[in-house]
Amino acid sequence: MAIYDRRRGRNGFYLGLCYVATGFGLAFLVWILLTLIYNGAKGLSPAVFTQMTPPPGSEGGLLNAILGSLVMTGLGIVVGTPLGMLAGTYMAEYGRHSKLAAVVRFINDILLSAPSIVVGLFIYEVMVARMGHFSALAGAVALGVIVVPVVVRTTEDMLLLVPNPLREAAAALGLPRSHVIGKVAYRAARAGLITGVLLAVARISGETAPLLFTALNNQFYSTNLDAPMASLPVVIFQFALSPYKEWQQLAWTGALIITAAVLSLSIIARVLGAQKSSS
Repeated sequence: MAIYDRRRGRNGFYLGLCYVATGFGLAFLVWILLTLIYNGAKGLSPAVFTQMTPPPGSEGGLLNAILGSLVMTGLGIVVGTPLGMLAGTYMAEYGRHSKLAAVVRFINDILLSAPSIVVGLFIYEVMVARMGHFSALAGAVALGVIVVPVVVRTTEDMLLLVPNPLREAAAALGLPRSHVIGKVAYRAARAGLITGVLLAVARISGETAPLLFTALNNQFYSTNLDAPMASLPVVIFQFALSPYKEWQQLAWTGALIITAAVLSLSIIARVLGAQKSSS
């Protein structure tokens, strides 16, 4: 009995440490969110969503930065999602145990953990330096490169969760391999695939470093993809470091907007993931 008592004591001690560590982390998270809400909510007004970024010492909004972020994030998803889904499909359906799939999986894991500033510097050398100027297109490509490994991992994982009897039943009916994947595997893993795309959107929504090397910034509204374009993360970075109170307030408000967007996407992804697990 003495041994069991000691084990229970050790278990209670380490379990208590886990609770303390969890509470410590949650306390800091709540502190950060409350500070962000307190400072960012002060600047929330219709002008934030209807006016352009102002010159120093003036009031204005974040319309051009918000639209620029939406454009480049959307293009990044369009660029990266097909490539990621195709690679993930190959590794899950065609070359699951092949050497090529193992190499691609290893490289993909490296890209998942690679700093985004490295991606930005790579696209700068490949596109911006050769084009001779910054552009929204280069920024979208940089974000697309970050999207690819996220979508590859989620696509492979979701397809591997699809039961093989579903594929075998479809094949027994005479469906070719491509139809089995498109009409059976993809439909069964649809919620998980959408979750992966939403996680990729959340991943690139707050990226600043790649855009500093590629799209840079633009104080005015622009739809020209071959020219610099404003983005919310870069504007937050620039305004937060400025000595002007109006810019600092806009930085807090922009940070609140982007945090709310990322949290919303993460919650939606969690809900879809939970529905997939329950089904």
